This record gives sequence, C-alpha cells and structure tokens, in this order.
Amino acid sequence: MDVVEFRPQREQYAWTFGGVAPVRHVAPGTCLRLWTEDAFGGRLRSPADRPSERLDMSEVNPQTGPFHVEGAEPGDTLALHFVELEPARDWAASATIPFFGGLTGTDRTALLHEPLPELTWIYQLDREREVVVFEALRGGLRLDLPLEPMLGTVGVAPAGREVRTSLVPDKFGGNMDSPEMRAGATCYLGVNVAGALFSVGDGHYRQGEGEACGTAVEGAMNVTLIVELIKGHAPVWPRIEQDENYIVVGSSRPLEDAWRAGQAGMIDWLHELYGLHRLDAYQLLTQIGKAPLANVVDANYSAVTKIPKNLLPAAQAYQGMHQYLREQAANL
Repeated sequence: MDVVEFRPQREQYAWTFGGVAPVRHVAPGTCLRLWTEDAFGGRLRSPADRPSERLDMSEVNPQTGPFHVEGAEPGDTLALHFVELEPARDWAASATIPFFGGLTGTDRTALLHEPLPELTWIYQLDREREVVVFEALRGGLRLDLPLEPMLGTVGVAPAGREVRTSLVPDKFGGNMDSPEMRAGATCYLGVNVAGALFSVGDGHYRQGEGEACGTAVEGAMNVTLIVELIKGHAPVWPRIEQDENYIVVGSSRPLEDAWRAGQAGMIDWLHELYGLHRLDAYQLLTQIGKAPLANVVDANYSAVTKIPKNLLPAAQAYQGMHQYLREQAANL
C-alpha cells in the first residue's frame, strides 16, 4: 500500500468545498497520513482570548486537501476509511461566538436580544488517562471527560460548480459534526466532479450530540485514512458504516428536514441491502432506527439515522468494502 504524508502550510488550507485546486493526486488504495488544524486555526489558546478579536470568520474550519482521486468520476462512490485519529496537541479549545450556536439568535433566527457573552474554555489533554479536562470558568468544578476523537468535517466538491463554505453540511458531506465519524468508520460519499476532490478537517477531541453551543472540544488532529473508489452506486446522502452500525447523515434546515433526509437515505440503503420494498423498509426503520442529532448550529443542521447491524441479517454493503478496509488497516 502506498503511504502519502501531508502536513499543509497555512497558505495550503482550503476554506471551501469546490473551487480549490487539489494539493495532491492519489490513487485508490492509498493510505494518507495527514495533519489537520483546529476549527479556530489555532488562534484561541487562553480563556482570555475572545473570538471576535482573535478569529477571522472567513477562515474557520481550515481543511486539509482537497485530494484528487485518480479515476473518480461523477456518479461514483468515494470510500474513506478512518484508521486512526490522534490528537496532535495536548490542549484544545471551545468557545461561545456571537450569534452562533443552538441557543442564541442568529442571522437566520433574528431576535432582539444581545449576543451571549464571549467566553473561551481551554481543555487540557491527559494522554495517559485518555481524558480531556473541563474547567468551569466560574467556580471550581473540574471534570475528566473521556477522549473520543472524531472529525467534524469530511466532504467532496459539490455538484453544479458550486463552491460551499467549510462551515456548511449538505449532500456533499462537509461540516456534519457527527461523533460517528470516528476511527474504525468508513464514510461513503457520492462523487460530483472528476477526481472527487475530498478534504478533511475540524478535529474534535470529543463532542456531545447536537454540539449545542456550536463548538466542540476543537483540536488539531493526526489523521490516518485509506482512500478507495467504488464505480457507480453514489448515495444521495453521506453514509457511514461501522462494525456495529449503518448510518446516514442528512443535512438541511429546518431540523425536521435534516431528519427526513437521513431517514429517506436509510430507507434507500435498506432497499439496496435487502431488496426491501420501500414501505417495508419504512416500517422496519420506524421500529429499530435511532436518530441522534449531529449539529443544530450551522447554516444547515445535520441529523443522523442509525441502525444497529445486530438486528439485521448479515449483508455486504458495497460488496464488503468496510470489512476489506478494516483488514487493510490492520496490515498497516
């Protein structure tokens, strides 16, 4: 297996999906070892830092990539298997940002109240105990929270020559902020342009479902992934396969439309896996599906639809691609 290492310089980051020239061409079957910057570009380092003073909101969620996958054509399926996600720093940051988050007014939910106070929390990482430490800014509460690394943003170039900010999730993936995008998972994305042009970033050392204030425990990440290509069979919405679950992420606004997109996407997948009539799949999903929120804070919201594999007959999604990539990862 070819192994490509890439650590971007600041001028090499992508801030959008689409409209960016690739930083590398890679063949299917390649392992990539990447470094990704945190969502704040490393600019929030102290509780004294204020986002409005330190951040340029046109340069948040820096992406490592895009990568051109040889042979990828519109209508194909890109498979990205995440072998390892390892924090690249011993600290991470979270913050409240003016008019950004699930429990404040925004430019689309216009209210008359003042923005919430700008605050920054710095989390220290204890690698030996595999925890990040929450410290209340008011009072003395300290909590050890389990380290659960994930990638908030994984996507390809959109269709129709669109250029979309790295803050938004949609059919192309993007800033979905789902904790399901963790090591051991395989993400399937529909290819919209020649080469797919995928990028990754926005590492989270952990995140609660819904990401209520709009920022997770944001940290730089070392990412090891394997790239594969499936000819044809592009899903409408991003899919994730784990050893234990089938997952579809839908993104839209309002939130119920994001939920509907994920639910419809899972019905399509059940139809493909088992030949189920869509109404039978609808009924089955109703009884066994789970629907955790991914985020309710972006220009679009993201909702997860999740089905445990142990409730279903054995099946081979994409001819067993996930299991194949797990075996490839074990040989690295």
